[in-house]
Amino acid sequence: MNFTKNSLSKQLLLVVGFAFVLLFISLGAILPRLLIPVAENNIYNYLREPLRFYDNDLDNIILNAKIAYLYVKDDSTTTSPNIDDVIKYDKIDEIINKMTKSYGKFVYNHKTYYYYTLKNDLITKIAITNDSYINETKTSILKAIFPLVLATFLLIGMMVVLWSSVLVRKIEKLKNKIDNIDNPDYNHTVDFTMDDEIRSLALAIEDMRLSLINQEQYRNQMYQNISHDFKTPLTVIESYIEAYEDGVEDESTTFKIIKEQTGKLEQKVHSLLYLNKLDYLKNSEKIESQVVDMKKIIDQEVEKFKFHRKDIVFEVSVDPKSKYVGSSEHWETILDNILSNFMRYANKKIKITAKQNKLILYNDGDNIDEDFIKAIFTPFRKGIKGEFGLGLSIVKKTLNIMDYDITIKNEKIGVSFIITKGKKTNSR
Repeated sequence: MNFTKNSLSKQLLLVVGFAFVLLFISLGAILPRLLIPVAENNIYNYLREPLRFYDNDLDNIILNAKIAYLYVKDDSTTTSPNIDDVIKYDKIDEIINKMTKSYGKFVYNHKTYYYYTLKNDLITKIAITNDSYINETKTSILKAIFPLVLATFLLIGMMVVLWSSVLVRKIEKLKNKIDNIDNPDYNHTVDFTMDDEIRSLALAIEDMRLSLINQEQYRNQMYQNISHDFKTPLTVIESYIEAYEDGVEDESTTFKIIKEQTGKLEQKVHSLLYLNKLDYLKNSEKIESQVVDMKKIIDQEVEKFKFHRKDIVFEVSVDPKSKYVGSSEHWETILDNILSNFMRYANKKIKITAKQNKLILYNDGDNIDEDFIKAIFTPFRKGIKGEFGLGLSIVKKTLNIMDYDITIKNEKIGVSFIITKGKKTNSR
């Protein structure tokens, strides 16, 4: 029988059966051996007590058919009448010579005998018996123990079988739940009343099922958003080409619009490719980090963006003692995407502070809705003013591969993006 191919219930029955075999072996072979020292200790008391009540006259002894008595005085030995019933011997001296201690046992003619002696100045009294008492004692103990142990084991076995049958049904239900994880018509209710590991597993499976549904919904929404985001510049280009062909727009305006929209489209493609590259880098073990010149990077980015909106004032404060690791390219990408976002929403001021190994970017624009903050780093999720984008998602993933994290905090006036060392798995 292939044990590995049996169901859990069959495996359990085999285990219970094997346990029964071990029980019978223990009771039938091991336990009797363990009882021998106890029985032997009792038999010496059994032999000793009668000797204390009799002196020199064997005729007055109330004989126990299982115990024989020997009185040794000078060179003569007197035996009780039942000596032949207890031990078969050829010469009495052969037996007496084997009893060298005050009490003990010896083997004679392949049989075991037990003895106890009491000595005084005149006589040596000896009580002797065979192993029938030992055998009866073991049998009595086994008769008392075996039914109790067997009944207890049967009761435990029944409880284990009942418990296992409930467990097997739960596991079968979990299997059916997994088999139908993508079946919306299946009843996925977790109705396990006992709060144990099986219920925790069922809840984890249910969470996974809901997560898969959410991922599928998000994937469909993302595809729609990507299609919309890529289709918009193509539609604008197409409409201006048609307008130019119809003579509605002149050549310079048409080419200017086409160039602008092509640039936007190129930027979106570049962002999408870069996002995929980050997914590859995140799973790669070959990520090299080094200390970067954060002041130099910030100055370059401020220089790049300060002409986009001349009404915005940049305030930069960099502590030279603060250290930041990663690559200059990644940090440039991070600041580039955050400042691009700030350009759209800041009113008059953008402040960048690098100190205590933290990087804080602040703009004095409107606060962000708290519900939206939770999903702000999700790619192609519709954002503020209905826009789609990958910028903040790129920021989040780039920071993660460098072992940094980013949080967003609404200030009394404005919003702060706070970058700190160390990932926070509960951050979005």
